[in-house]
Amino acid sequence: MRPLIRQSLSLFLVMTALCGVLYPLTVTGLAQLAFPRQANGSLIVRNGQVLGSRLIGQRFRGADYFWSRPSATAPYPYDAEASSGSNLGPTNPALRAAVARRAAALRAADPAATGPIPADLVTASGSGLDPDITPAAAQYQLARVARARHLSTAQVQAMVDASTRGRQLDVLGEPRVNVLELNLRLDGLWQRTSAPRGLAR
Repeated sequence: MRPLIRQSLSLFLVMTALCGVLYPLTVTGLAQLAFPRQANGSLIVRNGQVLGSRLIGQRFRGADYFWSRPSATAPYPYDAEASSGSNLGPTNPALRAAVARRAAALRAADPAATGPIPADLVTASGSGLDPDITPAAAQYQLARVARARHLSTAQVQAMVDASTRGRQLDVLGEPRVNVLELNLRLDGLWQRTSAPRGLAR
């Protein structure tokens, strides 16, 4: 019996060292060497101030900002510690009410936008933290933002284009617009240090 116990303990210690210490340290070290920005959360830092992450959505308010995809996390939207969706089915009255409320807010922000509202502007993602919107969602908001900032649509379109990412390897996923990056471009925060007004919850 004692030999079996010694073998079991030895195997336990070896596997703990390999899987619990050596492997995590190796992977972490390689990630820091090869992909330091991604390994550290893809943070956007200006003059020592963290403005956000390219991977986590934020709430933006006001007609002069592009709005993010809605978030269903609790206790507040875009809570990175509570990533989750609403789990509401398409026939659920609560989902229908939430979609109607979000659509009404978009219409109120821009009564001139009479076209169909893209689905990603009124429905939350499964994670509740989606940092991107579709190009169609950006186009729906473009005229409103341009008017609020007294810019031409061409100027705002150029910023949208600069914040748009295509399919990975030209095959995976769909084109997408990073909302935080786009709003930081609008505020000129690639050089300045103050945070955009939309960062407040």
